Formats: sequence, C-alpha cells, structure tokens
Amino acid sequence: MFDALKEKPADKILALGQAFREDPRETKIDLGVGVYKTPEGVTPVMRAVKSAEKQLWESETTKAYTALAGDPAFADAMIALVLGDAVARDQVSAIATPGGTGAVRQAFDLIKMASPGARVFVSDPTWPNHLSILAHMGIEVVMYRYFDPETVGVDFAGMMADLDGLRAGDVVLLHGCCHNPTGANLNMTEWRAVVDLLNARGALPMIDIAYQGFGDGLEADAAAVRFVAENCPEMLIAASCSKNFGIYRERTGILMAVAQDRALQKVTQGNLAYLNRQNYSFPPDHGARLGTMVLTDSALRADWQSELEEVRLGMLKLRESLAAELQRLSGSDRFGFIAQHRGMFSRLGATPEQVERLRADHAIYMIGDSRINIAGLNARTVPILAKAMIEVGV
Repeated sequence: MFDALKEKPADKILALGQAFREDPRETKIDLGVGVYKTPEGVTPVMRAVKSAEKQLWESETTKAYTALAGDPAFADAMIALVLGDAVARDQVSAIATPGGTGAVRQAFDLIKMASPGARVFVSDPTWPNHLSILAHMGIEVVMYRYFDPETVGVDFAGMMADLDGLRAGDVVLLHGCCHNPTGANLNMTEWRAVVDLLNARGALPMIDIAYQGFGDGLEADAAAVRFVAENCPEMLIAASCSKNFGIYRERTGILMAVAQDRALQKVTQGNLAYLNRQNYSFPPDHGARLGTMVLTDSALRADWQSELEEVRLGMLKLRESLAAELQRLSGSDRFGFIAQHRGMFSRLGATPEQVERLRADHAIYMIGDSRINIAGLNARTVPILAKAMIEVGV
C-alpha cells in the first residue's frame, strides 16, 4: 500500500527555517518563522501562564477526559474574550480544538456537512495552510483580490468586485485582525460594506482570528468580529491561543458558530461535538485550562494583559523604527506602510529575486513573497535589514 504514496511538497515556511538553521553565517537574521520572539530571540512563557501552571500543578487532581466539546469554562472565557457582549451566550456553539488550525479544519468540515456545494472565497494572499487544508478536503476555492502590491495596502475595490460573484450558501474566509501574511487590514467602513454584501448574497462569513491583542489592542482587534456577529444571521469564528497566550506547543484553539436564531444552537452544538468525536474525540485540555485560569482570575488576567500590551507596543516600535530608517536611507516615504500595518507580519513589496539576494548576500531570511515577521527584528538588526533592502533595490 505505502508504495502508492507520492512525495508531498515541503512546507515552504518550515523549509525556510531549516535552511536558516543550516546557514553557518553568524550575522544571519530569521524573519520567516511565524512565532513571537523577544529582542533576544526567545519565545517566552508568559508570566501569567507560568503562574497558572504552578497553580494547576498544585490543584489538579485528575487527567481524565473533559467533554467532547472541551471544558465549558474554556468556551465561556474565550467567547467573552472574542465576542464580548456582541451576542448572547445562547447564540453561540463552540468546541475546543487543537490550535487555531484545528478550529479552521473543523469549520471547513462543518461547512462541508451543512452545505456540500459551498465554495470558500479566500483572500489573495492568505495563510498558506488555509489553501492546503481546503485542497486536501476537496472544497472548491475562489480567490478574491485583497492586497495591492503597488499601494502595499488593501485592494478593496478589487475585493468587492470579486465578492460580487458570491452565491447563497458560499463562505467568505476573512482575517479578523493582523492579516497574515500582509499586515494590511480592513477599516470599519470597509467591514460594513463587506457585511452588507454578504447579507445581500446570503453568504456565510468565517473569520480566522489568530492574533487578537497583537494589532491595536484586545478590544480594538475584536471590533470587526463583534460587528459581523451582531449584523450577520450566522458566522463561524476560528480563534487561536497560540500567539496571545504564547502557548504554541499546547495546541489550544476554539471554533465558534454564531446564529441569530437561538433555536439553532442545540443542533449546531451537537454537530460540532460530533466532528470532534470523528476527528480526535476529546480536544487537548492543558493549554485550554491555563487560558481559562488566566482569563477568569483577575490578578492573572491583569498581568497577562500587561505583558501582551508590552509585546504589542514592542512590535509597533519595531515597525516605526524600520519605516524611519528606510525613510532616512531612501529619502522616500514609500515605506510608511510598514508602520501602518498591524500584527507580526508585513509584506515588503520585494520581488522574489530581491528576496533571494537578501538571503544570499545578507543572510536575511524571509518568505519568497517578502513577508517578514516583525518580531524577528530588534534594535540591532533593524538598520541591518533597512540597509540591505536599499542595497538590493526594494
């Protein structure tokens, strides 16, 4: 049987990381990997998470399964974090998942069950795993224009023109904040127009929110998701705790299904639990329990929010520093978009050839489409990157 298997293409981001590790140059800079790093290059355990783990070690008495949907307290805490008071709790069905990726996969599975012929409209570009999972599942994908390489911002006119082809029952995958890989985000006026179009066409919004707290703050980053929840009949939300809690390896995520019709909550919740049972039975609990403790304990939550804000402001400072250094070296304002983008990522607008020269000549590693992880920089490497970008002609 195994002799019938064919080689799968390597994940480009993971392959880039391997190439970086094998590069012997001491001056090398890794801007490819999608995890937060301190200026020292460390992905830390957050203070509140570490405190919660100590408490859990003392108080936990069993490792028995929780429930198919995960611990209800985790769902309550995450729904409150993401949705606030935008909708009532009994309008939301939810399951804990192995990371945000697990939530995305379960969302696509639910879509396939509920509307087998649904097409999923996906931004061009998007997180590559969105497309990989959809292709693996055999779901039809329609790309919509999103990023304009000339303005290095959102091509909203192109986006709306492409979404005009929506049919009833189609799904539109949107990034809730901190668009990956571009860093360019819709403003609230644009979100309103998108919602109006979705409602007019009878399409379902699905929002992937993996970076809440990394852009303009916890509340501001959730504003678009809450607006959609308030104004669309139904929606799906895939949320991750990997980034804002720093618990990447714990694989902690949640899928939420929101419906204005409360009568749909029970059957939707049952179907979500069914999907968990088919795919992995019971979801991981350790990270979810830590997240619940942090969100529901006032002292832990205050410390977590304080550290998360430090992370956010640190990335904004790096953005501003890089934009300022590029302006100084180029005498041009054309790099101002770097300071305007939000989240960990930005697309620099470099060609693949320029990206390759940055790697070959300057030991600076980034994705081929010129996506960089802002958190991979520090005060020492910002001027190095800026100088190299100008030298290769970006």
